[in-house]
Amino acid sequence: MRAAVMTGFGGPESLVCQEIESPGARPGWVDVELRASALNWHDVLVRRGRYNSPLPHVPGADGAGVRTDTGEEVLILPSLFWGDRSQAPGDEWEILGDTTRGTYAECVSVPEECLAPRPESYSWEQAAALPLVGVTCFRALVTRAGLTDGESLLIVGAGGGVATMAVHIAVAVGAHVVVAGSTPSKIGLAQQAGAESGVLHSDDDWPAQAKRLSPDGRGFDVVLDPVGLWERSVEALRPGGRVVVLGANVAEEARMDVRGFYFGQFSLLGTTMGGPQDFRGLLDLVVERGVRPPPIARAFPLSEAAAAHRAMEAGESFGKIILLP
Repeated sequence: MRAAVMTGFGGPESLVCQEIESPGARPGWVDVELRASALNWHDVLVRRGRYNSPLPHVPGADGAGVRTDTGEEVLILPSLFWGDRSQAPGDEWEILGDTTRGTYAECVSVPEECLAPRPESYSWEQAAALPLVGVTCFRALVTRAGLTDGESLLIVGAGGGVATMAVHIAVAVGAHVVVAGSTPSKIGLAQQAGAESGVLHSDDDWPAQAKRLSPDGRGFDVVLDPVGLWERSVEALRPGGRVVVLGANVAEEARMDVRGFYFGQFSLLGTTMGGPQDFRGLLDLVVERGVRPPPIARAFPLSEAAAAHRAMEAGESFGKIILLP
């Protein structure tokens, strides 16, 4: 089969399309003939050597295709070996494409628990783009933060893939959504996705500005912080509110007002990508509430995986970049 093979760590040029052996059969695993794969920034980190992947290696976490054993159309959960506890992943947990061959190929093999039926309303490209960002946002907002119908949510970092998918999920849940973004255009994109309004987080008083946009002006029930601005995010909460954190690309350390935190009765929740239980919850929400799919920016043939990585690193597109075998 053909695959985009990472021949070494480095730039996009390290991805070379070549023929490799097809996955071998093993108990509990299923081969999937891929119809589309989606890029994530995580793939760039794999390519750069962050996760010490074996070489040569096929990266790629997201994909959708057809089971070779049953012919069922499926999408793939890239969260492997989650373990027995839903509260947190076990010691063997990994993301598909880290050390296990990923989805930059015509076929991929994954544990059967990592497969789910493709939503009928989603195209192949949309289905391939959903799992990683979708299950990450579902776990953050629903499993961890417990966001419910009628609550209010502030999303920090409007315009990115996580923030956009978080808007889609929160709207489907029935929450009131406000965003904090770096530019008016990114706030506009979030509003197109379903957010009610937004503020610029380049303004020093952005938490106070956002707080005034909450339904009663007292603050938000939940703040989703995928960038690491904990101390500022807490300022936008109502008493008893919760901050759920899933990233640190702006700041990896935070200074907290401990006394103010416990007098505010706040909750601080950490999260990562979800497991099979979160995946099932996400897809139930897609079917029952019509969660909008991730936006698609552009599709490349598998043979142009290097060009697809260059496009993603350029950061000029809004939406997911797709590979088509």
